[in-house]
Amino acid sequence: MELNEQEVIRRENLEQLREMGINPYPAAEFKINATTSDIKQSFKKDEVKQVTIAGRIMSRRMMGKAAFVELQDPYGRIQLYINRDDICTGENKDLYNIVFKKLLDLGDIIGVEGHVFSTKTGEISIHVKQLQILSKSLRPLPVVKHKEGVAYDAFLDPEQRYRQRYVDLIVNHGVKEVFLKRTKIFQSMRQFFITKGYVEVDTPVLQSIPGGASARPFISHHEALNIPLYLRIANELYLKRLIVGGFDGVFEFSRNFRNEGMDRTHNPEFTVMEIYVPYKDYNWMMAFTEQLLERICLEVLGTTEVLVGDTVIDFKAPYRRVTMAGAIQENTGVDIRNMTEEELRRTCIALGIAQDESMGKGKLIDEIFGKTSEKKYVQPTFIIDYPIAMSPLCKSHRDDASLTERFELIVNGVELCNAYSELNDPIEQRLRFEEQLLLQKKGDDEAMYIDQDFLRALEYGMPPTSGMGIGMDRLTMLLTGQTTIQEVLLFPQMRPEA
Repeated sequence: MELNEQEVIRRENLEQLREMGINPYPAAEFKINATTSDIKQSFKKDEVKQVTIAGRIMSRRMMGKAAFVELQDPYGRIQLYINRDDICTGENKDLYNIVFKKLLDLGDIIGVEGHVFSTKTGEISIHVKQLQILSKSLRPLPVVKHKEGVAYDAFLDPEQRYRQRYVDLIVNHGVKEVFLKRTKIFQSMRQFFITKGYVEVDTPVLQSIPGGASARPFISHHEALNIPLYLRIANELYLKRLIVGGFDGVFEFSRNFRNEGMDRTHNPEFTVMEIYVPYKDYNWMMAFTEQLLERICLEVLGTTEVLVGDTVIDFKAPYRRVTMAGAIQENTGVDIRNMTEEELRRTCIALGIAQDESMGKGKLIDEIFGKTSEKKYVQPTFIIDYPIAMSPLCKSHRDDASLTERFELIVNGVELCNAYSELNDPIEQRLRFEEQLLLQKKGDDEAMYIDQDFLRALEYGMPPTSGMGIGMDRLTMLLTGQTTIQEVLLFPQMRPEA
């Protein structure tokens, strides 16, 4: 292991601490009674308040027998005032002269006890009376320097930030807030469903059939059963089984896996929330989705307006509704209704859209919409009434058998939600699965498998149901103003380091 000069010095400091009889990694509990935010919010000028706090040394200024230290805990930063004679009350001054001045480094974690006061400049600080080393840092943190409003040596390289998220969280202001807001989004959504009486459930991640979506799965093998298993691409078919079993609404925050491309809105491992409610249809679900998203925005942000880049996106209901065929015609002038597969291929060629023989009508229409129309819808817009070839799990439209009762909510040019009036006719569902099997034989590696057990469940009878899925990573991107999915994943997928 090659060490740089700083790392060598820190290891030497570590050994000197041990030689002095100081354990740099003590096991005992360090009892904290305050945080940086608590101290700043509750400070009263005339009150002498004793506090015990712990955190990481982020900077320090030495002034002979005294020093100022900036301490960072999970809630912020606070200044410490450390005087030699206060922490070394006897003749031995080694704790200050040797340990604090020479053997402690930026990034080390310490615990301190003292009283809160305000400096002459009005900065709330802690006058330290006792100091203890809690963890020695062996690698130096990136030190960001500011001069005339410009930051130097900032830890900003995206690849480094994603690989070393722990460093990113320590040194880059605002990164942690994105992930705290992500948690609040999940909590707000969960509470909304619970107040409606719906039940949170768990379904298998390892599945014998990768069902519920059109996607390429990751394949594994179960040694004890000697069978192939797939990481789930969706949890839809299991949640519908629960509706068959009699639940009055179920939802799940599902970690899904798709062995496909990666870009600013796609990661091979991602989080989706899916909810299924019996005796509802996609019209009810559209109104429900508007109500849900508006409430989350108000609870998490205090407003329905979100700034993404230079664009203000407003989640206040109601949202515009446009049919898929209408959206394509609106943006290309082409009417795809009643087109044959061959006519759709010619349309792709005319529009400069790549296509091949493995693509059926559904994929061709999806490509036309994705390449010509999807990016045009920035404000929340329901794209409704998808062609039947695109939606093998969706109920046929009550007014037009060539369409389905499906919507996708497009926001900022990206799909956020997908929802159906769920197909509950087991005979028609079997036919739809068989059509997908034909697409597999043509070379479509994203076509759905036939799930015989799911068909058996439908044959016991599933009530009319509406289901909806929301991409939680994409929702977090929108509500935190981020433009890449990697910014809202604590540990996004990366190539292995060399």
